[in-house]
Amino acid sequence: MVTTRMSTPADIPAQRELWKNSFVGEDRFLANFFDNYYRPERVYVLEEDGAVRSMTTWFDTTFVVPGRGEFRAAYIYAVATHPDCRGRGFAARLMADMDEAFKKMSIPAVTVVPSEPSLHNYYARSGFRECFVLEQRQAPLGPAPAGAPPKLEGITPEDYGNLREALLAGTPHIRYNRDALAFQAGCSAIAPGGGLYALETPHGAVILCAEGSGGDRLILKELLGGEQARAWALDWLPALLPAWSGEYRVPAREGQPTQWGMLKWLDPEAEKTWDWSSTGYLGLAFD
Repeated sequence: MVTTRMSTPADIPAQRELWKNSFVGEDRFLANFFDNYYRPERVYVLEEDGAVRSMTTWFDTTFVVPGRGEFRAAYIYAVATHPDCRGRGFAARLMADMDEAFKKMSIPAVTVVPSEPSLHNYYARSGFRECFVLEQRQAPLGPAPAGAPPKLEGITPEDYGNLREALLAGTPHIRYNRDALAFQAGCSAIAPGGGLYALETPHGAVILCAEGSGGDRLILKELLGGEQARAWALDWLPALLPAWSGEYRVPAREGQPTQWGMLKWLDPEAEKTWDWSSTGYLGLAFD
């Protein structure tokens, strides 16, 4: 018999096994999840004859639509199925049952960030549609400008969240709560030099999220600030973050988007507030 339910602490060994069988990553990444984010109610599991065969976790976020409202949105993450059970529709069943649970919690929207291009079609079959875009760029790693370098300041998840909201004002976007940003801070801290940072420039504040991308190199999963402020920061960042690879992500300009995240409305009335010809910014993805 196949059933789905909220997880319990007794499921943690099975969840760890599913995670390690499904995703490439260091043990420290997995430890960060269970040490800094896991709660039983944040993970749903599918059982077959009493054995956990599929799981997913979720982040409680907010979809901010300027001029229309703010909508609680569940960000689905780490959908994993035991290798021996793939192809049997377990993940689709789990997500469908989670939709019903979210409706009972009055959560009107669900988001997901497919981990590879082929999965966009998979999630589309479950009712998700393209919504969130960004731009991935590569900066030249030239010498630092002349003069005294500015200070790249490590900041708390709370401060990062507050600055992020100020810099994204007027843009449809996903807002992350403190727990989600603390999880991101833990992910960033795994690699030397990674972290949540702020930088004051002559053109305004910039914030960035640096995380390891394999080996000893860092990527900027998010670089936010005005265009001039970002350009000024990019000149200095090779000196301020020596392990930076030059790769960074910013909100997309019109005509240059990379499809990043998908959206599914569970409440038809809430869906009426969103124009599907528009795009939003999700930004951080716990990839």
